[in-house]
Amino acid sequence: MSVTSRVYSLFSTTAHSDSSTTAHAPTPTWDNGITEFGAARGGRQEEALDMENEEPRPPYLHAMLAGGTGGTCGDMLMHSLDTVKTRQQGDPNIPPRYTSMTASYATIYRQEGFFRGLYGGVTPAALGSFPGTVIFFGCYEFTKRAMIDAGINQNIAYLSGGFFADLAASIVYVPSEVLKTRLQLQGRYNNPHFNSGYNYRGLTDAFRTIVRREGFSALYHGYKATIYRDLPFSALQFAFYEQEQNLAKQWVGQRDIGLGLEILTAATAGGMAGVITCPLDVVKTRIQTQQNPPSKSSGRSGSKCTGDHVPKESPRPHAPTSSQAHQSSRAHSRPISTSSPSTSVSPPGAPRLDTSSVFTGLKMIYRTEGFAGWFRGVGPRGVWTSIQSGTMLVMYQYLLKQLEVYQSHLDSDRPL
Repeated sequence: MSVTSRVYSLFSTTAHSDSSTTAHAPTPTWDNGITEFGAARGGRQEEALDMENEEPRPPYLHAMLAGGTGGTCGDMLMHSLDTVKTRQQGDPNIPPRYTSMTASYATIYRQEGFFRGLYGGVTPAALGSFPGTVIFFGCYEFTKRAMIDAGINQNIAYLSGGFFADLAASIVYVPSEVLKTRLQLQGRYNNPHFNSGYNYRGLTDAFRTIVRREGFSALYHGYKATIYRDLPFSALQFAFYEQEQNLAKQWVGQRDIGLGLEILTAATAGGMAGVITCPLDVVKTRIQTQQNPPSKSSGRSGSKCTGDHVPKESPRPHAPTSSQAHQSSRAHSRPISTSSPSTSVSPPGAPRLDTSSVFTGLKMIYRTEGFAGWFRGVGPRGVWTSIQSGTMLVMYQYLLKQLEVYQSHLDSDRPL
């Protein structure tokens, strides 16, 4: 324990002893007046704060296992809604084909089915979710504890913990995010209902195709955009969550705030962070679902991969076959604009996203789609982050308590 922590513990002990008289006072009623009730409420808040400061910290292994399990369950539970959000954000149509959340959900389910449509890309999502959240919670707990022990303000510690934890986990989950997002946007193989520019047979085919045609670095395509989205999201999410948890404990007057408040604090924290960072999520989706333009000097260009001459951009037939659409998608980068899928030429004023710059992408989206373009899919994103965050953090707290009980049983069964 640092010197700062020892000094702080001395003051907190004093405060606790000073408030002990309040704890033995008669239970206040509304008839006793507002002053007495407020003093008792203040005493309960101080006791809750003291109790929070003295709360034991879970072992890192427990935090990582509980966080990884909770995060994976939350991601899998809400994957279909994430698919709806991805379709709304990456839809290459003006006006957009996927508008309201319920209508988009019903359309995808009716036309493409449950597993190939709504749950497209679920395999890479699962493969990246568990290791990513394990790394995240381990790094978050370490960073938060180190900064609090060093005497840094708790709110700054929560923000910084979420920031650095997401930075560490991004190495694992960004490639899975690229594969997941493209498979979500594609939907069914040879999809007759939606032309996204992608046509992978499955996860393995998507991985091989991306590496062969675009290079291994394409798996980290949109890495900077993902970082720009997820770092502020995680920082805001956990800052909101920790602060709401402290307020809930002060209100209840004990560490166990109950399932209702656990769900409320977790869901509102994730929902608010998700809505605030929606513009960055739109840019991330657009960047990750575009294809890298063929390099003139690279051996991975579309013409050298297929052995065919790649023509310059020209309008495709109004009713292209699936094979023609697939070959055309190899030769052209996917436009950021929302042009009609019946042509590969962008309409006037709709430039291609030929840069990975997040700020350039924000400007291009605003120029072509206005302010509403920044908040495409904000409805499903807000709902998704609320439910996903609620599931993850509630399961995290529940599993931590179960692991604590299990560890106590193991310690009690050990021979002295």
